[in-house]
Formats: sequence, structure tokens, C-alpha cells
Amino acid sequence: MTLLISNAGRLSALLALSLAAGCSSLGGTVSPAKYDSMTCAELNTAVGAISREISQTAITRGKVTNTSVPNWLLGGSRVKSAVANRETARIEKLKERQEAIVATRASRCARSAG
Repeated sequence: MTLLISNAGRLSALLALSLAAGCSSLGGTVSPAKYDSMTCAELNTAVGAISREISQTAITRGKVTNTSVPNWLLGGSRVKSAVANRETARIEKLKERQEAIVATRASRCARSAG
């Protein structure tokens, strides 16, 4: 019985954390203008940071998706899929930001031949 409670506790904590993280990052639109003032090195750093964030969000989404919800936890499956969908939306927003940065970088920064 403690195993079920322990798993339910972990699920609750994971869902609460994912909801909090998902809600804090969904707002805002992508504005390429804010990347115009960045240097090429800053743009490269931003692309790397967003790539790491996308990877971390995908890992979180995978953990949520693979979490086993006990049958006695009413609505647990709906919450699990809602959190997974929120993480997917967050990944899509991050990809939009990354594409804007990559487009700015491609237009402003020359590739080194070599």
C-alpha cells in the first residue's frame, strides 16, 4: 500500500511542478526584433540555451507520459494528458523562438569558410 501512495505522491509532485513550469512559460509571442541587437555569439548562445530547454521539456513530457496512474486516482489520466499537452505546446513555442533566432543569425552572421 505504501508503494501506491509513494507513486501517487510522486505523480502529484510531478504534475504540480509541470503545471507550474508550463504556465509560467506559455505567455508571449515571438518577436524577431528583440534579437536584432544581439551579437552573433549571443545568438549562438541563445540557440544552445533554447535547445537545452527543448530537450529538458521533452524529457519531462516523456516522464509524465510514461507515469503509471493508479485506477483509484480519479481524473488522473486526464490530468496526465493535459500536462503532456501543455509540455508539447511549450516545446512548440520554444521551437518558434529558436527558428526566429536562427533566421536572424543566418541573415546577419557570416559563415566561416573552413
